[in-house]
Amino acid sequence: MDPSSFPSHAPSRSQSQTAQSHRFHPGQPHGGFHQDHRTGAGTSVSDHLGTVAVDAHDVFYQDLYNDETPQPNLGFDTAHHQHHHYTQQQQQHHGGHSDEMGSHPARNPGRQQEVEEGRGSGRLPTRMVADPPNLDEWRRKLFDLDDVVELTQDQFETYFPWVDNVYSHRSTQPYKRKPFVTHYYDCRLKGRPPGTPKSNDPNKKKRKRQARERNLCDVKIKITEYTGGSCVNGAELQPGLDVAAAAGSATGGGDVSARHPGVKYWTIQRVNRNARNNGLGDGSPAKHKHSLERSDAVKKNSVVRWLSTRNKGVKKIPKPLVWKPTGDAATTARKHAKDNEMKFYAACFCPFSQRVWISLETKGLQYQYIETDPLCKPKPTHLLEANPRGLVPAIRQGDWACGESAVILEYLEEHGTSIPLHPSDARLKANCRLWIDFINTRIVPSFYTVLSSSTGDEQPPGQGREKLQRDIQTLILAADEEGPYFLGDQVCLVDIHFAPFAMRLSRLLHMTVSGAGSGPEHRWRRWIEALEANTHVRSTTSSDALYVDTIDLLVQGCRAHLD
Repeated sequence: MDPSSFPSHAPSRSQSQTAQSHRFHPGQPHGGFHQDHRTGAGTSVSDHLGTVAVDAHDVFYQDLYNDETPQPNLGFDTAHHQHHHYTQQQQQHHGGHSDEMGSHPARNPGRQQEVEEGRGSGRLPTRMVADPPNLDEWRRKLFDLDDVVELTQDQFETYFPWVDNVYSHRSTQPYKRKPFVTHYYDCRLKGRPPGTPKSNDPNKKKRKRQARERNLCDVKIKITEYTGGSCVNGAELQPGLDVAAAAGSATGGGDVSARHPGVKYWTIQRVNRNARNNGLGDGSPAKHKHSLERSDAVKKNSVVRWLSTRNKGVKKIPKPLVWKPTGDAATTARKHAKDNEMKFYAACFCPFSQRVWISLETKGLQYQYIETDPLCKPKPTHLLEANPRGLVPAIRQGDWACGESAVILEYLEEHGTSIPLHPSDARLKANCRLWIDFINTRIVPSFYTVLSSSTGDEQPPGQGREKLQRDIQTLILAADEEGPYFLGDQVCLVDIHFAPFAMRLSRLLHMTVSGAGSGPEHRWRRWIEALEANTHVRSTTSSDALYVDTIDLLVQGCRAHLD
């Protein structure tokens, strides 16, 4: 048989029996263990490639011989090797092996030893290089194949996986006494008949595959693998020896010189498909009837698939949750979502923001509510422009901006005079400012201490709770005896400063204030009930679940306010 011609597709029975014992299994890359039909001896034609970690050049060597490692598919349709086509009776005669079932070691223990012994035989090297130099030029060259392309081992390992989607393996021809192995490929768009009938089993997962029209391209290529240091007719190759000449017609008669003595290298060329040629009658091999982009659309190459699999394995950093007002607060935020000259930057879980929000609602001022995360990094530019500390709440009105809740509340008191929140009496006003300072310097730090201890950040909460209770009792004793608010039946700025923290005592700390007798307890209960029932407090309050879920954010925010 002329070794340069396309291998016969009608093996004799003796050849079939010999080949049957060394069948491929579907998960195994191309080649498997090839056996010489004349002698029955196995021929190893591929080097062993170990696993190497990804280096700075994003190069990945895959362990071709580890059955547990996912193997990139190099386009080798081993299930349709026409050298190994058998009837069902022949398969049963040879032990029931088939390409689709039974030949995988995990399903056939008798096959395991055979695969172990046959490792490294006939497999093309696989190397994943993510971005090699001159990639487009190499892909175009290996697609067109206008001339015989000669590649070093490194070049073949680097660039052929980028075009293995274009070609589909048909057969491999080893030579026992010659220093090369020939691999034949068809263009994938030639297609081939299905090898396995469709299953009618309703429990079997259906593959989403679209049948392509066959015989769309007649290109056939030959890849010749030269093994450096091999013997040709019993003589060891010498530097400068013409390998093609020494090997005779098995290389197709091409004039390929051994420019890489003692080193494995490769040649790739288009060849005639029997007598069909290119349809022009000039005897030249057929060219592709489609573009490289068409091949890429039909199937992705090995490197692209490997990169996709690798990227899927990388754990993505979850995006931080974006908290938004819920319940009645969500309704109020939507009402004030339209653009307005006064912009209110707030966080729905922040009690300092709720102070300003209650004041805006109580005074009936027009504003635009803008939910802002003060803990994100980098901090939003609009927030830093309004408050250089990057904290909420903050407001902007035209070119003027202001931060800090106590200062904003004083500004709103002067800005919206139709509904005052400070008493008109100067002494009462001074008294209110005194107790506002008490809330901000005594109650708020105590609240933060207890909250931090409840989340495990600080010391045990016992001492902090007692101090917080004492501070709240002091505030209650300073309030109007009848109430229900601090100054009586009207809300004032003391109530607005205290309300967001008072409401969170029961929601987050499950605290009630105890005191001597029923006086302070009764007064506290009336004050809390009045705040909970207040229309403007309720319209700026989110659901209890939101406050519980954001307790860690509140701890961080309080720490930032108090630092």
